[in-house]
Amino acid sequence: MDGGDFHSRGSFGAWDYVVFAAMLLVSTAIGIYYAVFDRSQQTAGGFLVGGRQMSAAPVALSLTASFMSGVTVLGTPAEIYRFGAIFSCFSFTYLLVVLATAEGFLPVFYRLGVTSTYEYLEMRFGQSVRLCATAMYIVQTILYTGIVIYAPALALNQVTGFNLWGAVVATGAVCTLYCTLGGLKAVVWTDVFQCGVMVAGFIAVIVQGTNLAGGINVVWEQAANGSRLNFWDFDPDPLRRHTFWTILAGGWFTWLAVYGVNQSQVQRYIACRSMLQAKLALYLNLVGLVLILWCVVLCGLLIHTFYKDCDPFTNGEISAPDQVLPYLVLSLFRGYPGLPGLFVAAAYSGTLSTVSSSINALATVTLEDILRPRLPFLRGASERKLSWTSKGLSVFFGGVCIVMSLVASLLGNVLQAALSILGMMGGPLLGLFILGIYFPWANELGALAGLLVGLFLSLWVGIGAQLYPALPIKTRPLPLTTAGCNVMSNYTTTIFTPTGFTPTGFTPTVADVPNMRPTIAEEWYSISYLYYSAVGCIGVVVAGFIVSIISSRGRVRPVNSRLIHPLVQTLLRLLRVHSLTYTDEEEGTEKENANGFVEKDGIPAADISLHSTKL
Repeated sequence: MDGGDFHSRGSFGAWDYVVFAAMLLVSTAIGIYYAVFDRSQQTAGGFLVGGRQMSAAPVALSLTASFMSGVTVLGTPAEIYRFGAIFSCFSFTYLLVVLATAEGFLPVFYRLGVTSTYEYLEMRFGQSVRLCATAMYIVQTILYTGIVIYAPALALNQVTGFNLWGAVVATGAVCTLYCTLGGLKAVVWTDVFQCGVMVAGFIAVIVQGTNLAGGINVVWEQAANGSRLNFWDFDPDPLRRHTFWTILAGGWFTWLAVYGVNQSQVQRYIACRSMLQAKLALYLNLVGLVLILWCVVLCGLLIHTFYKDCDPFTNGEISAPDQVLPYLVLSLFRGYPGLPGLFVAAAYSGTLSTVSSSINALATVTLEDILRPRLPFLRGASERKLSWTSKGLSVFFGGVCIVMSLVASLLGNVLQAALSILGMMGGPLLGLFILGIYFPWANELGALAGLLVGLFLSLWVGIGAQLYPALPIKTRPLPLTTAGCNVMSNYTTTIFTPTGFTPTGFTPTVADVPNMRPTIAEEWYSISYLYYSAVGCIGVVVAGFIVSIISSRGRVRPVNSRLIHPLVQTLLRLLRVHSLTYTDEEEGTEKENANGFVEKDGIPAADISLHSTKL
């Protein structure tokens, strides 16, 4: 099909505004419902973790919705269009991530009954480690949320002509409203609704697109002819942006840092009524992740089908690659009132779910990890007072995230920028938890030293990559052309190739020419952005382990067995190493209740102020 046929866009009409507004109203109504009719919202536990009585199904959909943000809705199809369908290999990564989370981290967090994951770090290493990790998480989440708010606002601006910053403010305001009103329960149930909207939006694009293209076989054939079906690239070179191994290994570290230890995700599955329900939520969520991943892959292949001969970005019709899907949507749905609005609602749904999750998590860690341990009037405060404090923090962080979206407007590829931030900050945090849960020898000094080393390494490579981006020979963008455009813009006809592009007037800089770049740019800064998390994580574990061994001088402090993974405990018993941990029976104060939570002197640990270094 001639790509030029799809360079005439439709318009955003009254029915589109109705569909879009309905999504916002339903989301807000859910928050109002829980604020008015759910009495548990008057307590901090009810507001922050839903009273720990959630069931698996809604939590699973919530995990999927908050994972698949507006960045995914817009950035991933553009990624497929520009770099091919190898991104679909994340299906295998998601499987490994969910397995590692359900079996490697959930048992420890859930049995402790923590509200904030960073409570674990104080119990394991001490207050200083907990405070450093909390500060890193807050910075990471605010930066990431800024990108997530900006991305769909950009789409809305592209397809409707709405004021970009008006859309940014609207996104942040709606999220803050229902998150503040209804707490975690409102966040989870709006996620359920928004997940359905996302899937409906994707299905509408796929059905209409394949119909106009002449069927799925045509889409697949055109993708093969355009080298987009590059599923199995087994090149082990870590400098290659995306290969099977880069996605499997690097992606595993990146997304395990999100699912395994990130507060916004952990807060959901520890809100389940039992550990079985929490594990079931994670495994059901895997189905949703793979379903949405393949939806965005098909959307990316559809973009190639319609624009294979006339790339709208190269031709100057859009200002950023991430705008290509909303640009196609208005062309696909000319004459179908309401369907463009459905797509914009899908993009916004991904954003609302992610942003509300982030706001709720930021409020939780700020209250539990920073304010409550240090402000005397909060230590013995009533549940109602703590609930209102949490709501005030939600409003505050909603405003901060809106302001941070300005930073996102200065970035290019929103998908890569978002994953880079998750990797640079999330990797060291993941390493810190691995050090605590799987290395009983690790101590507070080792944890602090490891965190410093891991953060330095990940920021070094991440910031260096921004200054010296990897050359096309490593990123390998696939060919894009304007040769088939019916109406040429002021841009010269250009063909993008795997070795770069040379439009008229392009002047190479030091960062663009191999022999003008420092050696470190080719051997270190060019590493795939998916490995940033692995670099930080491994740096923390290795440095932390070494410093712990040296600083302990052979005298290892006993560690509560509840803080170490059961598999490690089994291994220590097999090796007859008993001096590193003490059991709950030796303490004589703890046991596990019917729900799987640890009890101390008959009181669930979740209800105890956990601000000491020992359970």
